[in-house]
Amino acid sequence: MHPLKYLNGYPTQTLQQVESLINEERLGEVLLKRYPYAHNVRTDNALYTYTQTLKSEFMSKAQPLSRVSYDSKIKVIQHALGQHHYISRVQGNKLKTVNEIKIASIFRTAPEAFLKMIVVHELAHFKEKEHNKAFYQLCCHMEPNYHQYEFDLRLYLTQLDLFGEIY
Repeated sequence: MHPLKYLNGYPTQTLQQVESLINEERLGEVLLKRYPYAHNVRTDNALYTYTQTLKSEFMSKAQPLSRVSYDSKIKVIQHALGQHHYISRVQGNKLKTVNEIKIASIFRTAPEAFLKMIVVHELAHFKEKEHNKAFYQLCCHMEPNYHQYEFDLRLYLTQLDLFGEIY
């Protein structure tokens, strides 16, 4: 039995199916069939543009986006795929706010669906700070396949841990 740390909380039947794919060394093959290509959003500028496009489509009235970047310091092992920072400072008689999103650099070469899921997740934090029902409804509004992509992302992380890159 392999440690399936990214799949905690899933039903036993699901875990058994994943374990079977791992034992047959077919997990990467299954992921490649579903997601045959890595995205081309490789630079911080491209990531900002990608994120800004999603934000303007679904959350045009939300606070402006200050910065979006890949960050090699974010550790997936500590259950962080991305981070949203909202900082408000008083400068003189003005209030300056910074909305920043950082995405773990491991996703620089992941399937586009996984990048979108992470960006949608972090954008949803602009309106909902907690992981509650409204938060996940907003995620699903921006990406109807959000939950499937999240599960597949967990499979992808398991693949990376056990066998390495698939692209």
